[in-house]
Amino acid sequence: MFTGIVEELGEVTAVENLGDSSRFRLRGPVVTEGARHGDSIAVNGVCLTVVEQEGDEFTADVMAETLKRSSLGALTLGSRVNLERPTAVGARLGGHIVQGHVDGTGEILARTPSEHWEIVKISLPADLSRYVVEKGSITVDGISLTVVEAGPDYFTVSLIPTTLALTTLGLKQPGDPVNLEVDVIAKYVERLLAAGQGAGK
Repeated sequence: MFTGIVEELGEVTAVENLGDSSRFRLRGPVVTEGARHGDSIAVNGVCLTVVEQEGDEFTADVMAETLKRSSLGALTLGSRVNLERPTAVGARLGGHIVQGHVDGTGEILARTPSEHWEIVKISLPADLSRYVVEKGSITVDGISLTVVEAGPDYFTVSLIPTTLALTTLGLKQPGDPVNLEVDVIAKYVERLLAAGQGAGK
């Protein structure tokens, strides 16, 4: 489990296309400290397994299904990525419960700068819109954010200077893809309500 509090802005140092999958090598001095084979690290919100670790770099395999459902397939040599290690039991939950299981992708639609923050508008797949509510939580490229406005096919978030400086959202421009993970609690509630209605028939 992750919290959506990005630990560092990493970098893709190698990409190997394996046909039905890809192998990425990524640099991240913070997240590789103490990392071992089999550990999990979230890359732009996608939970990946460490295959190899050497120095401040680690290697992870990404299957075709993950490439199809996320924006990781668009990463190239030198791409910057958000990195986070799993939260430790008993640690503070600074963001919200994040699984690292991407539900879909959106696209940066617009950026509106202000003096002390920036409003970013992001497209929202139709099948995910019911899970997104104003003042609710959503994960964008692995970043735990609060929804400002929830439209039928978009939502907006307000980014503080720290988020702009320390994550990929400070670099993304209109047209760029982002990974989206909705609040898992909303999905569980929907499933339970549907099961309850079915049992009452």
